[in-house]
Amino acid sequence: MQENLHSPQRRLIELRIEHADLDNLIDRAGDQTAVDELTLRRLKKRRLLLRDQISQLEALLDPKEPA
Repeated sequence: MQENLHSPQRRLIELRIEHADLDNLIDRAGDQTAVDELTLRRLKKRRLLLRDQISQLEALLDPKEPA
């Protein structure tokens, strides 16, 4: 059971959920007239980091076959 909690597949799901949550948060912040630009930049930077982590995990779980 403990192994399943730390599996790469579970981590990938968690990262995708966090990325989607940040997407929604950034979209809602963009709709507001008074936006804290620093906070918005930090959220976007975190979202990019998550996207990179997701890509790395996807490559690890589903490696491309050599041509």
